Amino acid sequence: MPSTIRLHRVLKTTPEKVYRAFTDADAWCRFLPPHGFLGAIDRFEPKVGGRFHMSFRNFATNQAHSFGGAFLEMTPNKKLSYSDVFDDANLPGEMKTTIELAEVPGGTDVRITQEGVPDMIPESMCYLGWQDTLTQLRDLVEPDIRQ
Repeated sequence: MPSTIRLHRVLKTTPEKVYRAFTDADAWCRFLPPHGFLGAIDRFEPKVGGRFHMSFRNFATNQAHSFGGAFLEMTPNKKLSYSDVFDDANLPGEMKTTIELAEVPGGTDVRITQEGVPDMIPESMCYLGWQDTLTQLRDLVEPDIRQ
C-alpha cells in the first residue's frame, strides 16, 4: 500500500520566499535533490495545469531516475500542490505533494504531505531524502543577502 509522508519545519524567513523556492526551476535543482544527487529540469511551467519534468542523478554512481507531473493547486505564499509520476515502470502510481505555508512568529511554518509514495520506496528512505531537501531549502531561503 502506498505510503504517506508528513513533514513539518519552521524556517526563519517569509512565506513569500519559501513559495518562490517552490516555483523557481533553478531553486528546485538546488534544494529538491537529496545530498549526493544532482537535479536537472527539462520542463517547468509553475502555473495550475502547468507541467514539469526533472531527473535526480546520483553523483557517486551516475545512475539517474526521472519523473514529471503537473501543478495542481497554487495559492501564492500559502499553498502549492503538484503530482509526480516516475518514468520508471517499476515505480508505478501517482504521488501528490502538498506544501502549506503559514506565517508564524519568527518565520514560516512549512507543512509538507506526500501521498502515494510507491511501495518500492521504503518509507524511511523517503523521510531521509526529505530531511536533506528541507535542510537545503533552509540553506537557500534563510539567508537575507542584499546587494
